Amino acid sequence: MAIQTFVMPGEVLSEDVLPVPSNPSVPLKLGPGLRHTPPSTVITTLAGPLRVDRRKNATWIENNSGRYTPQTNDVVIATVHHSSTDWYHCSITPHTAFAQLPQLAFEGATKKTRPQLSPGSLIYARVLSAAKHLDPEIVCYNPSTGKGEGMGELKGGMVFDVSLGMARRLLLNKQRDEGGLVVLDDIAEQVAFEIAVGRNGKVWVKANGVRETLLVGKALQDTDREALKVDEQRKMVKKLLRQI
Repeated sequence: MAIQTFVMPGEVLSEDVLPVPSNPSVPLKLGPGLRHTPPSTVITTLAGPLRVDRRKNATWIENNSGRYTPQTNDVVIATVHHSSTDWYHCSITPHTAFAQLPQLAFEGATKKTRPQLSPGSLIYARVLSAAKHLDPEIVCYNPSTGKGEGMGELKGGMVFDVSLGMARRLLLNKQRDEGGLVVLDDIAEQVAFEIAVGRNGKVWVKANGVRETLLVGKALQDTDREALKVDEQRKMVKKLLRQI
């Protein structure tokens, strides 16, 4: 598991608990529950375990309660609500303003080749900008590379809700070592499926059939809701796989 320290609101984080990047030029990324006070003070705004991703030089407070607030560079699953001349207006959560998706914000898109999205279409996107008093802007490519990297329209499949903490764990590079998760790896040994995880607590799953898709979604939600440990996840997966 990743290094964790339990913090309370209003604490000033010392340098020894912050990640030390292998590349000093990589800026420190603060996630939910942390606030930067210039020039170099980091203050907690939530109670919970402090999580650290040293590879990405990122840190945040794990907290399953509350609502998702868009953060720059987050990957999200959004639903197209309506469109205008140059934009798709997308819902990330029911309580936030529509995110604005430029109609050309897809890898290699031109006016002739851009995707034609209808209301209700699902998209996997990255938050390009998120300011307090402005609507968030999202794009379906990596701004650093210009490549889609799996982002774009999500066709078929089903969407399952998980907690914000579970979504973050699923997005870790080493799910077992850093997030305590083996559920997807164990299922993948016998069931083929595709998955996209949004930091807004949405998980899109597509398998060969409805039963397999539901199995993956149920396994994730049960692991999340019941806070299953590794051995408990494996027992649950074996039980679910016997049903298909």
